[in-house]
Amino acid sequence: MEKLFVNGGNRLCGEVKIDSAKNALLPILAGCILVEGKVVIKKATAYTDVEAMCDILKSLGAQVNRKKDLLEIDCSSLSACEISHQLASPVRSSIFTLGPLLARLGRAKVAYPGGCDIGLRPIDIHLTALKELGCKIIEKNGYIYGEKLKREKTEVFLSFQSVGATENVIMFCALLPGTTKIFNCAKEPEIVDLANFLNKCGAKIEGAGSDVITVCGVEKLYGCCYQAIPDRIECGTFLIAGAMTGGEILLKNAIASHNSALIEKLKTCGCLIDSGKDFISLTAPKRLESFKEVETSVYPGFPTDLQPQIVAFASVANGCSLVFENVFENRFNYVGELLKMGCDILFKSSICIVRGKNKIFGADVVATDLRGGASLVLASLVAEGYTTINRAEYIDRGYFHIENKLAKLGADIKRI
Repeated sequence: MEKLFVNGGNRLCGEVKIDSAKNALLPILAGCILVEGKVVIKKATAYTDVEAMCDILKSLGAQVNRKKDLLEIDCSSLSACEISHQLASPVRSSIFTLGPLLARLGRAKVAYPGGCDIGLRPIDIHLTALKELGCKIIEKNGYIYGEKLKREKTEVFLSFQSVGATENVIMFCALLPGTTKIFNCAKEPEIVDLANFLNKCGAKIEGAGSDVITVCGVEKLYGCCYQAIPDRIECGTFLIAGAMTGGEILLKNAIASHNSALIEKLKTCGCLIDSGKDFISLTAPKRLESFKEVETSVYPGFPTDLQPQIVAFASVANGCSLVFENVFENRFNYVGELLKMGCDILFKSSICIVRGKNKIFGADVVATDLRGGASLVLASLVAEGYTTINRAEYIDRGYFHIENKLAKLGADIKRI
């Protein structure tokens, strides 16, 4: 188990480049199952979740080669349709393979997905939609058994704007004869990116980014070269880090419109923010004002994946802030670790009340999940004294050596 060791108090200044989005790369990798030919993914950051998904593709018979940040994937000769518990348990995105496997091979056996313990994250929306589109689904002994039968409907309505379900259904329909309309779709940029990737491979998908997506099935998809969008959660995390430390930072390869909900909050707290086509700059005051209230919701609302980080932010802002979590019921698991650092936080069920303090203190803490771990890193940057963050491997799932980028901006941080 690796640790991050941080000596807080340094102001972050300088520029850093944002990596490709983990949550875009994962469904794109699953989408490669549909493709007969070589896919080349540029700037494919080696997050541990991405590497786990590559292992899943290899187990199915795909050829996967990494050359630094370039991934070459060839699924022309898939030889299996089963994903074991061992491969599925480390990564939530293993469920993304269900739709593509059913579309390409007509059958699938996928173990229930793993990932961070932030709530139930049920997959019933995925399964219900696939059933409505003519699939036989059986859940048994910890596995999901799927078989593609005759199409029953040309329209499907998702009961919740689920990102994963939207992506799974898009991929299933890409090779399904006829035209399918998907209603109540999630609108996240990562969904648009998946559709753009599949369209570049020869798919016919329209409406991604809206609540209605139309997919006209094709017989075959072909290889292409593609680069995923920048990671809006990494971008948001670094914006919050710059703000908390009273810093002045420039983020390259960053799309401001993908983080509009966060940027508006930071502006109300006293931060000066400018942006262009592929950059965001932030200049923060010495002491932040509280943002009063944040409520997580589906895109374009405030993302749940930035909720732990904004709670860390509120812990050192001037005033009281309310945070409402509407997506995952266990998202506040990290709060107990922030309390060890002297943060003043009260939480019950889905509501968190944060009173900002002039000082918080270093402590020995444990990352309980990916984004909760990121919140501890942010708090440690402004804490007085030393902080040891255990279970850094959780953070590595969605940040590639976060300590290197923070050190480049002036943080006193190292991996031990």
